[in-house]
Amino acid sequence: MTDLGDAMTDLIVCTALGMEARAVARGLRPELGGDHPRIRVVRVGMGPDRAARAAALLPPAAALAVTGFGGAVHDGLRPGDVLVATEVRSGDRVWPCPSAPLLAGELLRAGLPARTGPLVTSPHVVTGRGRHALAREGACAVDMESAPLAEAAGARPFAAVRVIVDTPDAPLLNLATMGGAVAARRTLARIGPVLARWAAAAGPRRVLLASPRSFCAGVERAIEIVERALDRFGAPVYVRKQIVHNIHVVRDLERRGAVFVDDLAEVPEGAVTVFSAHGVAPAVREEAGRRGLRVVDATCPLVAKVHAEARRFAARGDLVVLIGHAGHEEVEGVLGEVPGAGVLVEDEAGVADAAQNVPWGRGVAYLTQTTLAADEAGRVAAAIRRRFPDAEGPRGDDICYATTNRQHAVRAVAAQADLVLVVGSANSSNALRLTEVAARQAPLARLIDDPGDIALDWLRGARTVGLTAGASTPGAMVDAVVAALGGLGPLEVEERRVTEENVEFTLPKEVRP
Repeated sequence: MTDLGDAMTDLIVCTALGMEARAVARGLRPELGGDHPRIRVVRVGMGPDRAARAAALLPPAAALAVTGFGGAVHDGLRPGDVLVATEVRSGDRVWPCPSAPLLAGELLRAGLPARTGPLVTSPHVVTGRGRHALAREGACAVDMESAPLAEAAGARPFAAVRVIVDTPDAPLLNLATMGGAVAARRTLARIGPVLARWAAAAGPRRVLLASPRSFCAGVERAIEIVERALDRFGAPVYVRKQIVHNIHVVRDLERRGAVFVDDLAEVPEGAVTVFSAHGVAPAVREEAGRRGLRVVDATCPLVAKVHAEARRFAARGDLVVLIGHAGHEEVEGVLGEVPGAGVLVEDEAGVADAAQNVPWGRGVAYLTQTTLAADEAGRVAAAIRRRFPDAEGPRGDDICYATTNRQHAVRAVAAQADLVLVVGSANSSNALRLTEVAARQAPLARLIDDPGDIALDWLRGARTVGLTAGASTPGAMVDAVVAALGGLGPLEVEERRVTEENVEFTLPKEVRP
């Protein structure tokens, strides 16, 4: 046993072999002192029987981890890879490891080739055929100690992290594999500090769920359009740009047969093509017509309203000032409706620049990108009205109801949170605005795509976490974050609902039932 702390232990790290224990302890030594967690590294011996006997003698600890070498059963794992168990299996018993995505993400940021998946504990060494059988059952790797320790952990945070030293094609006694064990020991030393950060992040906490959150009606409609197009016309169905700005949605539709392209030139003539929820310029529609594409338009009806307003203002000779962000697909589509009659303004300073392009006597009208923060857009609109007192705005608020609702909801939790997590992709305008809104009230606000993006240091001392998601983010991603946080200790989840949403949009005729 290697004692790296005092009698009050925050984390026990178990290994089977002495060389594993020494490697982990070596990596942990720089982490000691100050307010770092108190850690003990314990050698439990090889095999489930020794591990079970050692587990019965372990002193109390806030968290328990097992690490060391492991054998791959999945073809995608190679010697030197690190597997973080999502669950530990033994016979017909399963012990979930909910915080695995947090650990794997931290290991990746530390430069280690980590992935997640099921780990099987076997009472004996598993060779070629046995490993292939485990792979068919969905396992990724095998060891001989994790299950008894997972059982001993009980309700405490538990993690199993294995460095792969052999595979079905490169058995343990192979000379090349033995040489890889040297590199594996170095990897174990690098795993130690990550386990220390994991232990420091553990503890009870409260999650405040902002509501509404996740998908809005326009996003649900756009995704359903692609799904129905695939069902009706068969794969491939081409989609110009990302149907919505979320990488998980895009990957899921790609697996089903959707092909995402940046330009219509990439689409075969006559192919079924979906326009994204953000809308397109008339020039894009004209090109699709020339190439005989079978178009299904998934433009959000609220974005289509902004297009119509732009055409109305331009038709009477006004300069159309669009408040938005350069490069966003919605902005490109709206300005494409009014060539030569539209100008983009991103902030209050940009209003003065726009004013230079307005000849005396010309009318000015303004519109807003639907996914902006309401207060941000309001300040720019006020600056436009100060500069052009007769400027006319849209007939109704351009900013999407879902954007506004989600911003109100995140404000309701941010003031009480130590940390706010906004789930959404970095190219999602509404998710970025949510993060900015949260950051004005919470000590720390961060945008994440999934649990793997959560830095463990953010969670240290964060006993109340606000959680929301952009309008293009699947609700399952929020559930995954809650589950991962639950793997760090007791979790109290409280929903803060500011309004109900019951908006529905009809589908285009091409994909209606």
